[in-house]
Amino acid sequence: MLKKLIIALAFLSASLSAGAQLICPMPKARPLFGMRDTTSIFIIGDVMMHSRQLEYDQEWFLKYISPAMTQADFCLANMEFPLGGPPYTGYPVFSTPDSYPEYVARCGADVFLLANNHVLDKGLAGFKRTLRVYDRMADSLGIRCTGVGDEPLMLHRRGLCVALVNFSYGTNIGPETSSPDILRMRKDDVGRAIRKAKDRGADFIVALPHWGVEYSLTHSESQAEWARWLAKQGCCAVVGAHPHVVQDTTHIAGVPVIYSMGNAVSNMSATNTRLELAVTLRFVHDHVTGEMLMLEPELDWMWCTLPDMLTRSYATVFIKEWATRRSEWLNPSDFDNMMATLERVRAATGIDCYLPSTIAL
Repeated sequence: MLKKLIIALAFLSASLSAGAQLICPMPKARPLFGMRDTTSIFIIGDVMMHSRQLEYDQEWFLKYISPAMTQADFCLANMEFPLGGPPYTGYPVFSTPDSYPEYVARCGADVFLLANNHVLDKGLAGFKRTLRVYDRMADSLGIRCTGVGDEPLMLHRRGLCVALVNFSYGTNIGPETSSPDILRMRKDDVGRAIRKAKDRGADFIVALPHWGVEYSLTHSESQAEWARWLAKQGCCAVVGAHPHVVQDTTHIAGVPVIYSMGNAVSNMSATNTRLELAVTLRFVHDHVTGEMLMLEPELDWMWCTLPDMLTRSYATVFIKEWATRRSEWLNPSDFDNMMATLERVRAATGIDCYLPSTIAL
């Protein structure tokens, strides 16, 4: 046996020295890393400008969450006011300075949601002026808007298309002055927008309703019925606003439903109105298999601090970043209010988002 091995090795050595090639099968090439792209959408609730807010430096309002707004591929903000021009007013009839949405865009917002009950506060003239200002911002800052008519907004990134369908239960001045119409909660109209999104090749459709009972921590039966219908129509997620407080969440046929994010920034101080959610949706495109999927939404608690609480102005913050920094508050009692509100709303809604492990609630 040893003799045969010696002879074989000698033959191999002779062949190689004579210039013969040793041919071996090679494994098929595989990517050295996963060929997967992720597209992220960061969504915040009601961006408001009450009368008292007009007196303060807006540069602080979204300063602490701006990095997250900017980092996302797309940031959506519900702009709950018209740009009706001076004199500027707050609730109940809003008319907000043009500089405010420009500031929100500079903080990282890419898409303004317009379907809400306050957008027609200054009538048809104020609404048309609002659209003209946003058209100029589209040219200068790349801002896009949705919620007007039944046209979905198609977002394209990394070979993936996400459609946004934004609609409202109504406006504060009635339907007779709402042309061009805000997309309303009529199933024929919303269904037409969803079909258009499908026809235009949307990989995912996100429904963004302005709905629900104000100040209620739990959703209404109307919201639940609509959520079931939206899931049946093929929406991949439902993310709502309007109640000014965070509401409970659920899944319907695998579709995540965030009934209400609450506010983003406002002068509200009623119970639970300063606690908020930011919602991050992530969509994955696997270029090897062609598979596209949406990951489970990420929810982040936020808190809107009023003047002289954390800063001298209004400031919205991520609670997970400030939950161990009570000593940095100008008024530490507001920190205590934040944590007590968080505990109360978590208990009522069942929402369990990430918080630092050192915080026990």
